[in-house]
Amino acid sequence: MSGRYLKRVVVGVLLSAVLSGGGAQAQKSGGVLRIYHRDSPASMSIHEEATNSVSIPMMAVFNNLVLYDQHKAQNSLDTIVPDLAETWSWNEEGTRLTFKLRDGVKWHDGKPFTSADVK
Repeated sequence: MSGRYLKRVVVGVLLSAVLSGGGAQAQKSGGVLRIYHRDSPASMSIHEEATNSVSIPMMAVFNNLVLYDQHKAQNSLDTIVPDLAETWSWNEEGTRLTFKLRDGVKWHDGKPFTSADVK
């Protein structure tokens, strides 16, 4: 079988699938996402490790005080949205940042989330 003939067959099959309505199915919610991870980091602490091997898988586990709006293409000061902080403000000198924490947040063991945890 020549390479040219094989290419024609592949293109024909793909065109047939597209034209026959065999397009993508609608996604359904729920389920389990399994991802290959190539590394074995020393710990899963995003505060102690500084590699993508820790940051990428653990970002879905931990909340942040604030984060960038994931629906905006460009990160900027204008795209910062609250997560564990409801609001935030700077003092007049721009040297101190104060966060108002969201009420009712608890740790996995049921203990309340407090400013001491942030500190």
